[in-house]
Amino acid sequence: MKTKILIVAIAAVLISARSFSQTAQTPHGYIYGTNQVATSPFSLADLKLLQQSLLFTEDDIKYLKMSHDILNGQTNDILEVWYGFVGATPQLLYFFSNKTTGKPEADYLAKVRKRFEMWILQTAEANFDQNWLNYQYEIGLRHYATKKNKTDNAHSVPIINYRYIPALTIPVTATLKPFLAKKGASADDVDKMYNAWVKSVLMQTILWGQPYIQKGEF
Repeated sequence: MKTKILIVAIAAVLISARSFSQTAQTPHGYIYGTNQVATSPFSLADLKLLQQSLLFTEDDIKYLKMSHDILNGQTNDILEVWYGFVGATPQLLYFFSNKTTGKPEADYLAKVRKRFEMWILQTAEANFDQNWLNYQYEIGLRHYATKKNKTDNAHSVPIINYRYIPALTIPVTATLKPFLAKKGASADDVDKMYNAWVKSVLMQTILWGQPYIQKGEF
């Protein structure tokens, strides 16, 4: 009985999130490139060194940009897959659930979903400038106790445990690969776009860890 109730609750959340994604024009809490975003303590020079350590090259930028037009128009379908995965994985859904009742917060999930849609296309744009770097810090703060729940006025748990953030690199990129192949790109180009995405997502999840680590240790 509890399993059936959970499935019904998850379905309701996904329907609500999908409806929000289709109707909202401006993502709630989306402040990319504005003065509301704090300057990242990680410099562009540091970013270059991190990219080198990840074997992230100009070719990866090229293939991320190639993926943009392929993924544009597919973002809602991609999010259906990703949200389905989160909804079916209790230890992940927990971070979007009410801290008192334990039930998923549909409004919270819906608002995050719309910003997640923007994130897909921004990743594919591969513009690694100061605005991009600052926003990675902002995203990290929203996962950490500093700003968790505040952007969306949610009543969820106070922090996302960091171990799950880089772990999501695998399900996010593995499930993305079929979408990269949907518009006629060669198998070789699909592989190169996929590899670029793996590097970029891992790079971003590493950067989101900045607030979790003491000054001088990151």
